[in-house]
Amino acid sequence: MDIDLRRRHCARLLLGGGLAGLGLGWPGRAPRAQAEAPPVLRLPLPVAPGGAPAPAGAPQGSVLFIGTATVVLQLGPFTLLTDPNFLHRGDHAHLGYGIHSPRQTDPALTIEQLPPLDAVLLSHYHGDHFDQVAEQKLDKLLPIVSTPHAVRQLAQRGFRSLHGLATWQAIELEKGAARLRITALPARHGPPVLHAALPETMGSLVELLAPGGAPAWRLYISGDTLIHEELAEIPRRFPDIDLALLHLGGTRLFGVLLTMDAAQGVQALRLIQPRRAIPIHNDDYPVFKSSLEEFLAAARAAGLQDKVQVLRAGERFSFAVPAERWR
Repeated sequence: MDIDLRRRHCARLLLGGGLAGLGLGWPGRAPRAQAEAPPVLRLPLPVAPGGAPAPAGAPQGSVLFIGTATVVLQLGPFTLLTDPNFLHRGDHAHLGYGIHSPRQTDPALTIEQLPPLDAVLLSHYHGDHFDQVAEQKLDKLLPIVSTPHAVRQLAQRGFRSLHGLATWQAIELEKGAARLRITALPARHGPPVLHAALPETMGSLVELLAPGGAPAWRLYISGDTLIHEELAEIPRRFPDIDLALLHLGGTRLFGVLLTMDAAQGVQALRLIQPRRAIPIHNDDYPVFKSSLEEFLAAARAAGLQDKVQVLRAGERFSFAVPAERWR
């Protein structure tokens, strides 16, 4: 039995004691993608009111926090929705194999209140990241960028514009002359061996490209992950990250840590070195055992509090792309 098969066999044995309820099937890991020109998804241009021209100069952007890991990201002409979780307080997220977790908060917006979207960026297929409300109410033709496992699950549920990325693989969104690149990054949703039994997950790098093609602004989204050795490759390939969205919460099921807690969140700040970071995925479900306040205290103790931008549900963080990069 080779090493990979042995690890999967061990994971199956571990799950026999009740841990099988943590996942949504046995996804299988996609092979590492080789460097190649990313495919391009061409999006329709919006009709400007009154035929007004697009604003000149470097674009603006914002992050609107909806709750859990759900944000509306606006970068120039692009609007993305991440990890759509629109359950309300008391509704239960389905985690597979009969495991449910009740939501303790309300989302800041309903799906009906969202602005027009260009795409959904989904870190993985789990009930607190893509719930039954999203399944029922999102447009089945809305492009969704996610893992190969999530793409297979969503295809079975009627979604038609699905784009699965292996680690380090990218796709570009194009609106007229504007381009946005999304690259899948390493993530591990659990400790060694056990993570193979959980839904395949990914981090993401979102880059708004300048007219000359160079990245003008970079966003890192951790996805549900623990700190592990592959994350060290991210700052080597992609330095100068402007903003990070860190999935924290210290999720535990059956005592096993599955997402970054406060201490690992500080490790992520030191490793990725974003100019600023927004902690999300904190206090919405009882399986989240490490609070936002614990992370803020850990960041202060490490002298990193100035890097942290706290958003409560419904709050927005706005920014401008530096003019010198927009050429």
